[in-house]
Amino acid sequence: MANHLEYGHECEVCKPQRPANSPLVGPVLGRRNFFKIAGAGVAGYFLTPMLNTEVVAKAPADAMVYSTARNCILVFLNGAPSHVDTFDLKVGTWTPANFNPTTYNGVLFPQGLMPNLAAQIDKLAIIRSLRAPALVHSLQQQWVQIARSPATQLGKIAPHIGSVVSMEFEAQRRPEQKLPVFISLNGNPQAGPGYFNGRHAAFNVNASPNGLGSLVNPDGQSRFETRYRMLQSLEGNLRGNSLLGGEVTTMSDFYERSRGMMYNPAVDAVFKFTTTDQQRYGSTSFGNSCIVARNLVKADAGTRFIQLNLGGWDNHSNIYAAPNGGIYGPCRSLDVGLSNLMTDLAATQGVNGGTLLDETLIVVVGEFGRTTGALNNQSGRDHYFQHFAVLAGGGVKGGRVIGATTDDGRSVKEPGWSQNRAIANEDLAATIYSALGINYLTIRRDDPFGRGFEYVPFANDGYWVPVTEVLERTSAPKPRAGMTPGSTGRRGGDRGIR
Repeated sequence: MANHLEYGHECEVCKPQRPANSPLVGPVLGRRNFFKIAGAGVAGYFLTPMLNTEVVAKAPADAMVYSTARNCILVFLNGAPSHVDTFDLKVGTWTPANFNPTTYNGVLFPQGLMPNLAAQIDKLAIIRSLRAPALVHSLQQQWVQIARSPATQLGKIAPHIGSVVSMEFEAQRRPEQKLPVFISLNGNPQAGPGYFNGRHAAFNVNASPNGLGSLVNPDGQSRFETRYRMLQSLEGNLRGNSLLGGEVTTMSDFYERSRGMMYNPAVDAVFKFTTTDQQRYGSTSFGNSCIVARNLVKADAGTRFIQLNLGGWDNHSNIYAAPNGGIYGPCRSLDVGLSNLMTDLAATQGVNGGTLLDETLIVVVGEFGRTTGALNNQSGRDHYFQHFAVLAGGGVKGGRVIGATTDDGRSVKEPGWSQNRAIANEDLAATIYSALGINYLTIRRDDPFGRGFEYVPFANDGYWVPVTEVLERTSAPKPRAGMTPGSTGRRGGDRGIR
C-alpha cells in the first residue's frame, strides 16, 4: 500500500487538486498575461514562466455579490480538526461508540460528540469538498486568513480578510460607534493588516466576565484626563498630518480611538457577562469568547468582523482519549459555545428586521484535515489535504451538504457546486466577501509593489468564485454605484442589508 505521507509521494488522492496551473499560487497564466504573451510572438515564449500544464485564458465573470449578511463571525479551528470524525463523518471499526453516528435528513453526523450542533443541523450548511493546498500549520493558517499563498510577493503584504472588511466598512461607522471593525477573541489571528493602515489590524481580546481592565486608568479618570490633555498640548500638533510620516498620524488615531473606548459604559458592558451565561456557554475560554461575540453583534458598536479562535485539534496521538482528551475537549467547546451563540443570535431582533442570526454569517473552518481510515501508530491522525467548512446565518441555506468525498474520505467524489471542482480557500474568502456585500473582484492600486492588489487573487480571471450554493439570494445582484477608492472591479451588488 502506498505511503501517502512519504516525502515526494504523489498520487491522485494526495495532490491538492487546485483547479489552476500552479499547485500553490493559482494560474501561471491568466487572461491578461495570455494576451500579453501572445502579442510578444514566438520570441516571447522564452520569456514566459515554465508551464507544466496547458495554458488557460478565461474571460472575467461579473461579481456575484449577494449582500446577505451584515456581520461575519469566523470561527478558526487552529491545529486542523479531523474531517472524518466531525463534519464529514466516516464510520469504521475505529469509530468510538459514544460518537453515536446519527443521520439527519440524509446527513450523517456524530450526535454523541456534538449533540447541541446536531440539534441545529437544519441551520448548518456543510462544505465537504474543501481541499487544502498545503499541509504546514503556519502556512495554511495564514493562507485561509489572507486568501492566497503567504509565500508569494503579494502574499507577504496581504491583509487578513477581516482587515479588508475593516477597510470597506470603516467609512460606515457612526460617531457613537467606538469599537474597531475587526476584533479577534481567544487568541490572535495568524495574519495582520498587511500593507493596510494599522487601524485595520485586529483588536485582540481575551474574554473575561470582568470585562477589559484596560478601559480604566489605575490612577483614576480625573488624573487620566489631565495627563491626556497635557499629552495633546505637547505633541498633538506633531501627530496630525505629520511630516514624520503616516505612522505618526496612525499613532494619533490609535490614541483617539483608545480614548473613545475608555470610561465608556456602553463599551464596558459589551465585554462583561454573567456567571449564568458563562456556565451556559460551557465555562471555557472559547465559550466566553462566544458570549462577547454575541454582545458585539448585539451592541452594533462598530464591530462587523469577529474572529473566534479555538485550538487543540492537532491530534497526532490519542485522538479518542475520552472523556476530555484528543478530539473530545475541543469538540465539546465548539459544540456548546457555537450552538448557544447561534441560539442567542436567533432570539435577538436584528438591525434591519429579522434576527441577528439572519444578519450574521458564521463560518467555521480549520487549516486542513486529517488522515483517514485506521489510526496511525500513535492512535492519532496526521495532516491531510481534505477538510471542511461549516456556514450558518447570514443568508445561508441550512440543512444541506455541499459536495461529497469518497467512502474513505480521502478525496472529492462529487464537488457539489457550479464549478464542478474542489473548493479552495480563495473560493471561501470570495463567499465571505459576497455575503457581506463586498466586491471580491476589487483590485486596489495602492500596494507598495504597484502591481495591483486583488482581494481574491485570480478571481478576475474566473478561477475563484463564491460558493453561492450555500446562500439564499433575496434579490438579483445590482451594480454598485462606486468602488473602494483606489480600486477597480467589474460589478458589485446591493448593499442594502447594511
